Amino acid sequence: MGYSMNSTPATAEELAQEASTVAVNSKANPKFRHAYVPWLVAVVIIALWWLVTSVLHLFTPLALPSPQSVAQNLWSIATTGYNGYSLLDNIGASVVRIAVGFVAAIIIGVPIGFWMASSELVFNAIDPILQFLRPIPPLAYIPVMVIWFGPGQLSKFVLIFFCTIPIIIISAMSGVKNVQETRIRVAQVFGANSRQMFRYVVLPSALPEIFTGMRVGIGIAWTCLVAAEMIAAQSGLGAMILTAGNELRTPVVFVGILFIGIIGYLMELLIRTVEGRVIPWKGKA
Repeated sequence: MGYSMNSTPATAEELAQEASTVAVNSKANPKFRHAYVPWLVAVVIIALWWLVTSVLHLFTPLALPSPQSVAQNLWSIATTGYNGYSLLDNIGASVVRIAVGFVAAIIIGVPIGFWMASSELVFNAIDPILQFLRPIPPLAYIPVMVIWFGPGQLSKFVLIFFCTIPIIIISAMSGVKNVQETRIRVAQVFGANSRQMFRYVVLPSALPEIFTGMRVGIGIAWTCLVAAEMIAAQSGLGAMILTAGNELRTPVVFVGILFIGIIGYLMELLIRTVEGRVIPWKGKA
């Protein structure tokens, strides 16, 4: 708020009113109000980490390296690489594998979920297979995937796809089945045909659960990827972690863990951003 040279000084009442306006605006925008919280939490965690490792020495460097040691190894890997691969090579390999397998699971899993929700015959045919596959851990699939598709990229893509598609199918199916009956009745009253019913009623109602399934699925995808890279890969963050662990280079292991967490969090934020753009009404209806 600007004032000219000839303006009179603001009174106490005006200052109080302006402060009240700022407070109201901050309450109206909780994202702005709490934007500092994640950074504060990160600072607190790093400070506690530094305290227990560099000041109190509660752990040996082999068990828990200090933040300084991890930062030094991060710089070394970023500038000279590790085990024949640069840091960007490892990050790129993991991200590409995640993206291909996870996007394929979404493209195929969502229509299957819709199909299962609309046909009892299809549901009875596919649901037992899903319930049989879901409890099986990713490590159990890896030998079969390597035998079928070889130790190259294809086996990683298929593993991520195979492990994440059940949650995508179930979330899409659940979203369709939970469409409110009143919305369907209202659309029928206004003469909506099948295509319009799907476009304007079923799909918008199912999208919140589909995005929730995607957010859960991205975590499962990372679990599958790291497991696969630790067994049958030369590049990737999982392979880097395995090699460093075998060499007892714990700081390098922490570098890999750090980047898996950061990239996973960024992917989560990306899904949240797309969700906010596609279904801005979520939580407001």
